[in-house]
Amino acid sequence: MSLNYPLRFKTIFKEKIWGGKKIKEVLGKDFSPLANCGETWELSAVPGNVSEVCNGSLKGKDLQGLSNEFKAKLLGEKVTAEYGTEFPLLIKYIDANDDLSVQVHPDDKLAKAKHGCKGKTEMWYIMQADEGAKLNSGFAKETTKEEYAKAIAQGNSLDFLNFEKVKSGDVFFMPAGRIHYIGKGILLAEIQQTSDITYRIYDFDRKDDQGNKRELHVKDGVEAIDFTVHPEYKTKYLAKDNGSAELLRSAFFNTNIISLKASHHYGLPLGKRDSFTILICVEGQGKVEGDFAAESIKPGDVLLVPSALKHVVVTSAKGVKVLEVYL
Repeated sequence: MSLNYPLRFKTIFKEKIWGGKKIKEVLGKDFSPLANCGETWELSAVPGNVSEVCNGSLKGKDLQGLSNEFKAKLLGEKVTAEYGTEFPLLIKYIDANDDLSVQVHPDDKLAKAKHGCKGKTEMWYIMQADEGAKLNSGFAKETTKEEYAKAIAQGNSLDFLNFEKVKSGDVFFMPAGRIHYIGKGILLAEIQQTSDITYRIYDFDRKDDQGNKRELHVKDGVEAIDFTVHPEYKTKYLAKDNGSAELLRSAFFNTNIISLKASHHYGLPLGKRDSFTILICVEGQGKVEGDFAAESIKPGDVLLVPSALKHVVVTSAKGVKVLEVYL
């Protein structure tokens, strides 16, 4: 067995109080017997939720086991030097049939001190949005830790927040410490650090089917928040026809978008990076080809290209958009 092809993994489905049906209706992923699906975890090394390979000679192996066995051949020398054999990213699709909670994630320093793990910086790519759908990213006006804690206690936590109407193709970077929530009617792809630490600030006073409210983490949340007000929160980018355009460069991950029209191809510059590469299909249909059996891709598909693999080409007969993620 060797790392000579892109790896595809079994989807992990998560039922949520705010989840809907788009995971099945838009992405074609059957989450039965769950009543709904708010999240799919497509690539995960989070303990208790480790992804399992479902294609090729490594079928049945799990992601953490592969990281332990192949080390830099899977992750890259640079990544292994920084993270050891811990797979550093978690890839999700999220369907918000209702507003998620107002929340914040701790940075690495705070998460290490409180939970003994990494923090959670993330990025969203909007795949589909209902008419009028919006989300929260950061603050619209200045406030302080004390003033905002008081607003939360008085039920006015939304008054300070910045809201953005969204459409397909919009991108938002959410560094740890930025308050945020995904609004009703949005389907998105999420790239994040390997962490499952979330502090809920406000949950719209909703109750589960047993009549219980979800736990809030106001004290920890206020401590984690970065109260800086930014002039813009949406990421500006210019997609490049039949090529790859930069969306994000950060200390945690880098993301490009590959945009191909009909009958075009793009060769990944894998020889220039010392990292694994994740391919996330967000629109259209295509194939991932090389010195291996070709893998078809459509929205909802995620492939992990090992660092040891150096010849990979994305092709499309009718057009495709793919997020290209690496460290």
